[in-house]
Amino acid sequence: MNLHHVVALLSPPQSPFELACAAEVFGTVPQDEPARYSFRICAERPGSLQTTAGFAMLVEAGLAALREADTVVVPGWQPPGAPVPPTVTEALRAAHRRGARIVAICTGAFVLAQAGLLDGRRATTHWRSAAQLAAAFPAVRMDPDVLFVDHGDVATSAGTGAGIDLCLHLVRADHGAAYAAQVARNMVLPPHREGSQLQYAAQPEPARADESLAPLLEWAGSRLDTRLTIGRLAEHAGLSGRTLARRFTEQLGTSPGQWLLGRRLDAARVLLERTDLPVETIATRVGLASAVNLRRRFRAHLGTTPGAYRRTFGET
Repeated sequence: MNLHHVVALLSPPQSPFELACAAEVFGTVPQDEPARYSFRICAERPGSLQTTAGFAMLVEAGLAALREADTVVVPGWQPPGAPVPPTVTEALRAAHRRGARIVAICTGAFVLAQAGLLDGRRATTHWRSAAQLAAAFPAVRMDPDVLFVDHGDVATSAGTGAGIDLCLHLVRADHGAAYAAQVARNMVLPPHREGSQLQYAAQPEPARADESLAPLLEWAGSRLDTRLTIGRLAEHAGLSGRTLARRFTEQLGTSPGQWLLGRRLDAARVLLERTDLPVETIATRVGLASAVNLRRRFRAHLGTTPGAYRRTFGET
């Protein structure tokens, strides 16, 4: 298997966390799996590079490293909106022209916008910087309420942990849900969040321990093959439907129905990848009732069919 080369383009002062989002996902090799990615860093000026955490890191590669990248990651840019050197924007445009995927984490979206890669396209960034980016780049269709936006060749994420969500999403797109789940498990992360989920939820105070949805999510996730209605979820949690919906919005940024559908599609993807079960059987096992319903949901949410997905990612 040919390695997919990921190169992170750094700039001082570099956020160590945003860099770690990409390094952990693309630099992790799950146990008993072959390496799928190589990961390296570069900067406009190689050498000592200051971070936002007060320490310096050594960057050995310059912009020439982008010529070999299959994916270029821009893990933040400080301060947001600061001018990007023309050599950097041209290197990004050149990488994009030759087919590299260009990915921005958090305020890295400002760099992509200055390079013109987001013109006429929907994009996101950290919610605190969304208005600034929208004002500075009116050609960009800013969406401040999502975790990430992926156009295939260009992708942007919201702040902090949303960078991990985007990177894991890209791994799923490259190698399937089962492999991405192994990477997430190695990082001790829960199942993925969809890009359309809210960046944050306005919550006046932290949820009490007895308000956590974790027990309900575990219970529902182990019973996908049963009839799980919103009413049944609420009954199991001992809540009204309205209270359950509110807690899903507060804690997960999505509705109970959308969360449940996402888990069912995830389970279907893993079965398509790792078994030769008929589509009808898979649909029943994940609670989507019929092959027709599974195909419809697959087409609407993933833009493909179960059969095409299995041909791409199937292991059997």
